[in-house]
Amino acid sequence: MLATKFRKFSMYFVFSSYIVILFAIGNVLDADAEEFTIGIPFGAFNPELNTPAVVWYNPPILSIQTGDTVTWINDDREGHTVTSGEGSGRFEWMDAKDLGKPDGLFDSERFMPNESWSYTFEKEGIFNYFCVIHPWMSGTVIVKQIIPDFPHDAAGNKIETFPIIQYTPDKLIEFDITWEPNVIKTFEKTKFIYQTYDAMTNSNLDKMQYDLIITQNGKKVFQDSGVTQVGGDYRNVIFETSGPIEIMFQNIVSSGSSGISSAARAPVDQPIFRTVVFTTIVYDNSEKTTSSETVVQPAQRLDIYYELLVAIILVPALMLLGIVLYMKFKKHEISSQETHSTPI
Repeated sequence: MLATKFRKFSMYFVFSSYIVILFAIGNVLDADAEEFTIGIPFGAFNPELNTPAVVWYNPPILSIQTGDTVTWINDDREGHTVTSGEGSGRFEWMDAKDLGKPDGLFDSERFMPNESWSYTFEKEGIFNYFCVIHPWMSGTVIVKQIIPDFPHDAAGNKIETFPIIQYTPDKLIEFDITWEPNVIKTFEKTKFIYQTYDAMTNSNLDKMQYDLIITQNGKKVFQDSGVTQVGGDYRNVIFETSGPIEIMFQNIVSSGSSGISSAARAPVDQPIFRTVVFTTIVYDNSEKTTSSETVVQPAQRLDIYYELLVAIILVPALMLLGIVLYMKFKKHEISSQETHSTPI
């Protein structure tokens, strides 16, 4: 009888201890979890470019850990949703054929101005979402980044081939870009290589001026200006922190006369709207915590590159022409001397 009671007590003690341990572990996990907020700014309801809203969701891409909670706050003047899936994009919704595709993972349903909605992410992955009422609005939550072995954009979509091609909103310029290495890590030098083409004729466009701005986690980390020489240019960048990046080229206009005519060389009233944007993700480098590399950019990025190329081609051609003319003249002179010589 006593032995039976002791066994029951022992089992109860073990079970109680197990519950206490699980509870303690749960508290520790909860203590590590964090809460994040994403704002829906005023003007997000309007798809036009010149609106007060710079982004639809702020920040548009958020990196968190499993167990973290995200709260969306509606600061706009209309109701919105936070619906998992793929949105239509800024322009595709206008033909009424693509209004977004929910995937059923989460859906806030409509919540009104000054209201909010929260969701806790328990699984790893890249989660895209959009507003079903305003399908051009889209955002991404990245939960516990996993370094893939293939290039991809900030939403996790695999990039099948490089270069990536985009067109300016006026459809006049094709902008191509690639980066090396294809998967970017912190403290490693990344080279962004890009070219400009006439979208109608597919001919290479030289002397196109541009501004390059790279933002990471909502902060500007790199900015420069340049001119595409013989159609292309490049920049080297070393990232010190991980997170999604946005590579934006804007104010893409012709910087002067060129032998290649194109409608893209016509003056632009508002060049800031001539913008293309590419995205990807920078990952933490397990092998490097600092970098001793020196970032070297192109030494000269002015029109002299074009003239130098012309000189490199033209000077040897002129020299060759001079040699041919000299040999022809010399041959003619020798022939003349032989003709007029007096025999002995």
